[in-house]
Amino acid sequence: QVYVKENGGGSVQSGGSLTLSCDVSRSPYMRRDRRDYCVGWFRQGPGEEREGVASIDSEGDILYSDSVKGRFTISQVGSASTLTLQMNRLKPEDTGRYVCAAGEYFSPSCFVSILDFRANWGRGTQVTVSS
Repeated sequence: QVYVKENGGGSVQSGGSLTLSCDVSRSPYMRRDRRDYCVGWFRQGPGEEREGVASIDSEGDILYSDSVKGRFTISQVGSASTLTLQMNRLKPEDTGRYVCAAGEYFSPSCFVSILDFRANWGRGTQVTVSS
């Protein structure tokens, strides 16, 4: 069963912008009675491990990786059913497959919660930034 589905991605030149979206409405972690969820975007570049890019939890706390702070913005719309990632001033090092995920919050962060515990993962969408 598909719980998470990404849209967007593509190829852009350095300095350009791109917007990703993710439908998380089907994830059981996003039910109204869940009070401690995490949703976020993770990236896997060529020859790299998957890492957290941006996340937001049920309290509205947002976490960004240091490499994207000031350039990327994560947000939720539609009663938290849609997760977006606005990416500005893109760099070649931002290239990778961006995967959306939803899970339950565990201390100390959503990055840790999703990467280290059970979560619903999307198939991902490719972002390629050329120099």
